[in-house]
Amino acid sequence: VDVFLDIDWQGAEQIRNRMPGARSIFILPPSKDELDRRLRGRGQDSEEVIAKRMAQAVAEMSHYAEYDYLIVNDDFDTALSDLKIIIRAERLRMSRQKLRHGALISKLLAD
Repeated sequence: VDVFLDIDWQGAEQIRNRMPGARSIFILPPSKDELDRRLRGRGQDSEEVIAKRMAQAVAEMSHYAEYDYLIVNDDFDTALSDLKIIIRAERLRMSRQKLRHGALISKLLAD
């Protein structure tokens, strides 16, 4: 079962501590300028809120190395493709494949 959570680095740390098999993906903006542009483009936040969100984003980004995977969201379609590739690769891990194809493997290896 695949479960996706949009959580901060502290939440991700709690998940990793409770579920060692969980995988984590950090999504970075291509630049601070682009992140600022995206926040402003939403047209929902005041200057004060945008400044606070930018500071929070930088604090979050400092924890990128704690994650298993890193995607730079420069182009949405490319970032989505990268996400799909990660999901596919995780589903093809040996531990999952042995569970999925255990009967076939046993049959193929039987005398």
